[in-house]
Order: sequence, then structure tokens, then C-alpha cells
Amino acid sequence: LAGSLAITSAHAVEYSMSGDAIIKFASADAPTGTEAQSGKGIGVDTDLAFTASGELDNGFTVSFFQAADTHGAWSNSSSQVTIGMGSMGTLQFNNISGAKANGIDDVMPAAYNETWDGLALAADNPTFFGSSTASGSVDYRIPAMEMAGATINASVTYDPSADVGAPTAGGVSATSVGGMAYTLEIAHESGLSVGAGQETIDNGSLLGGDEENVTAYAKFAMGPLTVGYQEAYQNSANGGQDNEAEFMGIAYTSGDVSVSYGESSIQGKPTAATANPVEREMDSIQISYTMGAMTIAGAMGETSNQGGIAGQTYEESEISVSFAF
Repeated sequence: LAGSLAITSAHAVEYSMSGDAIIKFASADAPTGTEAQSGKGIGVDTDLAFTASGELDNGFTVSFFQAADTHGAWSNSSSQVTIGMGSMGTLQFNNISGAKANGIDDVMPAAYNETWDGLALAADNPTFFGSSTASGSVDYRIPAMEMAGATINASVTYDPSADVGAPTAGGVSATSVGGMAYTLEIAHESGLSVGAGQETIDNGSLLGGDEENVTAYAKFAMGPLTVGYQEAYQNSANGGQDNEAEFMGIAYTSGDVSVSYGESSIQGKPTAATANPVEREMDSIQISYTMGAMTIAGAMGETSNQGGIAGQTYEESEISVSFAF
């Protein structure tokens, strides 16, 4: 009897593993900053991705994704579980990042990466939209709808513990402050695409009211040329600083070569602590060239008024060589 009661339950899933083959060289210079902000370095990408997928008896699909940064201490940098329900849409559980709202924080065209990548301090980063509900949340995404030459996508995100990372399986977060986010995107066959999103954090009356973040963008592609413009606004709670962000980009692709120029900025609104905050601006020139299995890409960028300090600049250049075997 004792032996029959000693039951062990195990659920094994077979994962496949993949990784990148990327070498990067970067240099940074802060003419008006500290010596620690300047330097050069050569590094190799050490990220690994693990995936698993299957199909249920009712036709639903289930997929798991986990990305690990293995440079130094092993850390989970991104992980999601996606359930495809056919004509009923998709559920995605965003353990670490992956929420649809955070995916439209900056959708401007670029030949290499976002304008602010590698340049923005935490206080300077203009991509605040969707960050509060990016992790520990669940998305519902409608099936793509076709109508009058347009493809329509929409999503709803619920996060029971906004601004806090996901707990371990079976655990709870240290906050009951929840958040919701909504997105709507329309891409027309003419090359015009537009989108918008709203994110609200229910801080409640004890914390000084709710927080709201909104964004909207428009892009137009005509042959090899793509241009885009985006704005975002952050209405902070509890007397915090409100922010406005602006993004612009233009990219041109001809065969194996792509070039782009982009600008982004973030402007804080006056508060009791900061009467006249300065606008922090980032710009970047980028290029990429593909030769068979090898792609060479680079970017030169600069931040003006870094850290909200008038006249302080920060410059960074990056070159990457990636291989696809």
C-alpha cells in the first residue's frame, strides 16, 4: 500500500536550442562626462534560445520560448508561452518581456537597431510605453483581419502586478497594483501603416492616482524607401514627472544594402523638483550590408543633454559582423 501511494508526477518537454554568431566592436565617448563613460571593446554574442512546441487534440498549438544570456552569470533574458487558438485568436503569457504593447514602443524604420540603442540612460530612454506591463502579463491577440486591402491586428494585455517582474511558478508578486494595455495596428496594401496603444496602471487613490501611457505612429513604405513618425506620452502617478517622447526615422534599402537615419527625444514636464527640464535628444546613422551568409552592420549615434544635464553629450559607434550557417 505504501508503495502504491508513492506516486511521482513528471512532465517532460523536449526543447531545441539555437544561438547567434555575432561579433561586435563598440566605442563610446563622453566629452563632457566622466572617464568611466568612455572606452572601447570587442565582444561576442553569448545568447542562447530554447524553443518547444506541440499541438493539442483540439487543434490548439502551444509553444514555449526561453532566451538565456550566458555571459558571466546565466540569466533568463526573455521567456513566453504562446497558445494558438485558431480563429479564436492567441494567448501569450509574458514571463519576461514579450508583451504586444511593449512591442510597439518604437517601430521606426532602421537599418541596424533603434536610435536610442546603446545611448540612453534609464532616465533618457524614450521607450516607456508598454514597459509597465511587459513582464508577468498575459496578452490576448485577435486573429489578423483582412478588410478593404488592410490587415488589422489588435491586442489586450493584463498584468496583475504592473511594474514588477513575474514571480516564480507558484509564487506571488510583492504588489497588487495591476495594469492593462491595448493596441490597434492597421497595415494597408498601399504601404501605409498606422497604430496606437494605451496603457493604464491602477495605482489607486492611496498612491496618488493612476498612471497612463499612450503612443501612436504612422509609417509609409514606397518601394525601397520607408519613413515613419511616432509620439508617446506618459502621465505619471503620485506627482511624478510626466514625459513626452518623439521618434522619426527614414530607411532606404537597395539589394543587399540598407541605410537609415533616425532621431528620438524625451521631454520631461516641469515638477516641483525640476522647474525647467531640458529635452534629451538621440540621433543615429546606420548601415548594413549582406554578403551571402555574412552581414556587416554599423551605427553612429549621439545623445544631447544626456541625463537631463544641459550641454552634456554622449557618443557611441558600433560595428557588428553576424553569420548565418
